[in-house]
Formats: sequence, C-alpha cells, structure tokens
Amino acid sequence: MRYEQRSIRGGLRMTVLALSLATAPWLAAADEARSFLETIKKHQTLTSTVPENGDQNPYAIAVAPVTVGKIQKDDVLIDNFNNLSNLQGLGTTIVDYNPATKKTSLFAVVPRNLRGCPGGVGMSTAMTMLKTGWVIAGSTPSNDGTTATKGDGCLMVFDANGNLAAVWAGPDINDPWGNMAVVDNGTSATLFVSMSGFDVPDWHVLDPATGYSQVVNKSTVLRLQLSIQAGKPPAIVSRTVVANGLGQRANRDVFLIGPTGLALGADNTLYISDAQENRIVAIADATTRTASGGTGREITRGGLLHRPLAMFMAPNGHLIVCNGQNGQVVEIDPVAGKQIVAQWVDINQAQSPPGNGDLFGIALTPDGKGFYYVEDDMNTVVEAR
Repeated sequence: MRYEQRSIRGGLRMTVLALSLATAPWLAAADEARSFLETIKKHQTLTSTVPENGDQNPYAIAVAPVTVGKIQKDDVLIDNFNNLSNLQGLGTTIVDYNPATKKTSLFAVVPRNLRGCPGGVGMSTAMTMLKTGWVIAGSTPSNDGTTATKGDGCLMVFDANGNLAAVWAGPDINDPWGNMAVVDNGTSATLFVSMSGFDVPDWHVLDPATGYSQVVNKSTVLRLQLSIQAGKPPAIVSRTVVANGLGQRANRDVFLIGPTGLALGADNTLYISDAQENRIVAIADATTRTASGGTGREITRGGLLHRPLAMFMAPNGHLIVCNGQNGQVVEIDPVAGKQIVAQWVDINQAQSPPGNGDLFGIALTPDGKGFYYVEDDMNTVVEAR
C-alpha cells in the first residue's frame, strides 16, 4: 500500500479524530447482535514502526507468546513492506514494541538480496512467533517497487535474538501474502499461509472485459506441518495445499490483491478473506484434510466488506477483519454467516473514503479485550480497546 502525496494529512486527521471521539462510537450496525466491537471505545497510537534504515509501510503484526531471547512476552512484532524510498516489496526489517516499557527496537534486518529467497526480501503480512521463540516471516519481493520485477519470495525463520536461521522456498511457495493461522503445540506446529503470486502478470496487463489488471485464479493456502527439536530451527515435515483457485491480481497501489486474512475456528474450519471477490470463505477440516478444499464455502460477501484483508478470531467466536478500501474493521458471525457491525478505526480524510488503503495487519491483544492494528499511511501501530 503506497501513501505518497499525503504529507498534509496529520493535522487534519487529529482534528477529525477528536471530533469523532466526542460525538460517535464509530459503529455502523448491519444486524442487531452482541458484538466484540461494541466493547471497543478507545484507540491509542503506540509507536512509530520506522527503524533507523527508514523502512516504511508496516504490514504484519504478531504478539509474542513467550519471553525468550530479546523478546518479552506480549511484545508486538511488526514488519515493514517498503524501503526508505517507499518502494513496495523492498522492506527488510522487523521491529519490536514492548507495551510495558513503551520502547520500540529493531528485532531483525536481513540482506535485501537474500540467498535462497527467490527475488530477495520484501517483508509481507505473513508473520508469526512460536512458543519455542522462533519467528517466521514471509517475503513478497520486488526489485523496483512494482510487480513487473516481482519474485517468488520465501519464508524466513529467525531465532529469538533476530538471527536468520533458515529460509524456506519451493514451487508451492510464491509470494506469502496474508497473516498466518497457527496451531502451536510446542514440539510441533501447523502453519497456514496464503500464496498470492502464481503467474500474476504486471498490473499493466489489463482484462479487456473489466479494464482492471488481469485476475489469475491460482492463489492457494498452504499448510505446513513443522517439527521443532530443542536447539534447532523448525523443520517442515509435510506441505499440503488446503485451498486453491482463489483470485489474485497485481495492483499499482497495493502491489497484490489476493487472499489475506486467515483464522482457524474451534471446529477446525479455516476462514479466509478472499479480497479479490470481496468475501469470506471457509475450508472444513483444515488441519486434517489431505487434499485441497478448492475455493471453499462462501460465508458472506459484500455489504460492510470492502476488500477484506487481515483477520483474527475474537473471543466470542466472531471474525474481525479490516477493510482495504476504507478505514473500517468488520465483525462477522461465521456460523450464522452474518455481518454484525463495522467500526471506523481510521478516519483519515486525506483518502477517499476516509482511511482507504491505510489498514492491513491486525491482531488480538493478549487479554482478549482489544486488538492491535497498523496505520500504514502514518507508519504507526494503534491499540484499540
């Protein structure tokens, strides 16, 4: 997501935010129901995500489950997709925000041209931290900030001190894009990662029927089964495509549009935000299936959704997903297939509609009473509760 030509927005945004806090709860109800978002009343900017090398455009958020190495339990890890020149797919850093000390530090930085990572490094929204302290992050790289020079990318494994320990690539890994869903058992773990780069042409290649960049229905969700031995990086035991045929396409402003949000339900259903089709779909038996579930079962589409991106499961069993085309997050009851409510969390009127293109990564707070999200136009992390 690019955000040039927004230099005058800061003062305007603060004024609008103050008015909104004073006059409205930022809720637009689609259906009467008790919701997680109805409890969210306050939004507080926590930190800038820009490290010393000037990387910009924060994408992924992951909350630390343990204290190990230089990471403290409940720290917030954020990676950057853009470099100092604001070119997409060239960010190489992960920063660490400590909520207790309110300090932000550099966790990891990797070489732009990383051996074993096809196309190099551009940190994406695919990132998690395991209970054993290993941090796994995805790369969706470019050489010039456009999809014309897009590489296949990789998954990178870091130890708890930010040292690169392993690089995973292969024919089933092509631009790890969305937030990961994870089942972590300590000595083993299951990761779900969406891949949104297979055979995607540059955004200049248009579909004559729509006038937009060409859609390629080849995006997948890959399940990686990991074995974790003491003192050794996680090792991949098995790789299974659990969803395929989802839409993906290049975009000048946001680089790629493809499945982004992943959340695993208590009944072993994997929910996917299908950004291209503006909907949420479900894959049954996600951790045990041996074959792909295709494009899944549609849960809901349209309505309050405006290009749904990263997503998490709230304590009440509802999905919380952020929109890419406005500054709202949306709550969905996946069992009933109903959109419950939307809340404006970014009302920056420098964009139209407000907050358009500003949201991406999102994660539940450790106490389950709020969530963290990035405002990538401001290069900040915000806490909502």
